[in-house]
Amino acid sequence: MRRPPCLEGADALARYLSDASRTPGGAAPRAYLPRSEGEVAWVLRNEDRVLPVGAQSSLTGGATPRGDALLSSERLDGIGPLRQDRVRVEAGVALLTLREALAADDAFYPPAPTFEGATLGGTIATNAAGAATFKYGTTRDWVEALTVVLASGHVLDLRRGDVHAGPAGTFEVVLPGGQVREVRVPGYELPKVPKRSAGYHAAPGMDLVDLFVGSEGTLGVVVSAEVRVLRPAPPSLVAFVALPSEARALGLVRALREASRRTWATHDPRGIDVRSIESIDRRCIELLREDGEPRVRSLARDVECALFVVCELPPDFDPEAALEAYADGAGRDDPLRRLCDLLAAHEALDSAELALPGDRAGREALFALREAVPVAVNHRVEAAQRTIDERIHKVAADMIVPFERFADALAAYREELSARGLDHAIWGHVSDGNVHPNVLPRSYDDVRAGYEAFLACGRRIRALGGCPLSEHGTGRNPLKQALLRELYGPEGIAAMRSVKRALDPEGKLARDVVFPFVEE
Repeated sequence: MRRPPCLEGADALARYLSDASRTPGGAAPRAYLPRSEGEVAWVLRNEDRVLPVGAQSSLTGGATPRGDALLSSERLDGIGPLRQDRVRVEAGVALLTLREALAADDAFYPPAPTFEGATLGGTIATNAAGAATFKYGTTRDWVEALTVVLASGHVLDLRRGDVHAGPAGTFEVVLPGGQVREVRVPGYELPKVPKRSAGYHAAPGMDLVDLFVGSEGTLGVVVSAEVRVLRPAPPSLVAFVALPSEARALGLVRALREASRRTWATHDPRGIDVRSIESIDRRCIELLREDGEPRVRSLARDVECALFVVCELPPDFDPEAALEAYADGAGRDDPLRRLCDLLAAHEALDSAELALPGDRAGREALFALREAVPVAVNHRVEAAQRTIDERIHKVAADMIVPFERFADALAAYREELSARGLDHAIWGHVSDGNVHPNVLPRSYDDVRAGYEAFLACGRRIRALGGCPLSEHGTGRNPLKQALLRELYGPEGIAAMRSVKRALDPEGKLARDVVFPFVEE
């Protein structure tokens, strides 16, 4: 165990003092860059307050320091050899780096969120999810083992299946020195939706691995993880589909979801097999048009919604030949023909742009178009912060409902935001019933009104059977912490605080992330 490299001084620390939420006021005395679990343990044994960070892509302020010593995972960057469908990856490995390394072995890690600059450790800390949750679930579903350093500096090597909560709802966590920490699983019921990043996981007989997944760095520092992967990687096509009404778009999404579920149930090699569907609304399209995006500038002015569909194909399938045969009116029943027929049935084929598996440039252009939406919003928030009021910051929601209630959820977002006169844009993972309403603030009053609107949305989303915190976690964001309190009540927060104190009695790790360490 030794002291890791350390950065000090204003210039060296400047890039670590804020995360992607642009939360102002970040401060840290130093930043450590450990290269091993022993160096992580040294930091935790020698610092009073520590904030673990990865790429600092947090949208919740959870990676903005508040006087904590920073522990950056950037030098924990090793990727082990692929062993069948498992690989050991250190916490600081960016998802893009992992994807490229796996591609060399024809393997694929499905639950990665859209932003590939995020680190694996950060996605484990938030139980991150993304577009592919519809088919593949969240990060939790793919984590098989963790190496975690507790606030005490003790190292735990956990493997899924080895330790479960007992009948009384408690874990006995045995430390390397023989001491035992008793941890009681919270008794609240989790919302029944495909993805949640809403406080500590809780379930009868749950696995100890799952306590750390989604705990936002408050219970331990993830040093490395063993994750499952798919091998071979499934080929896929991307479709960009513009539609004149949101109702038409949702009808198409519903049909694609149903067709895919039939394919999974029957294992039909000719069936439609959708990995993900994402949507952007009319306001998003307007922003892209204002920014000069060529694909959007060419769209008809009456387009109200656009979809990005990723559809998987059988490994031995020739999509170029199938598409040519379809265009000629020939060919046989296959996945691409069924997809085109379904698009045609929804009067969407003529507006669809397809990028086949071998069309790397086309695929990258469509994904870049999808990513241009949050970039457009963030640029406008930054400009308002710079030119109107420095207190302005990003105000957005990350909510999910069962897909059957998704239209009701969209109505709720728009009603609450419009009632307060707020300019807003909505995009996200429509195949999961999860989207991200964002305020485009023109004043600090808009920021405060957005806070009120999303609190009201949270109540309506819960009434629809949803969860107000889906992908991004809670962090130190006051709005998200308020949504978490309303979700579980004061008893739920107290139960989480009890878990925190059992593993980190001094509140050393990520203090006040998820909930205040000291009861208010």
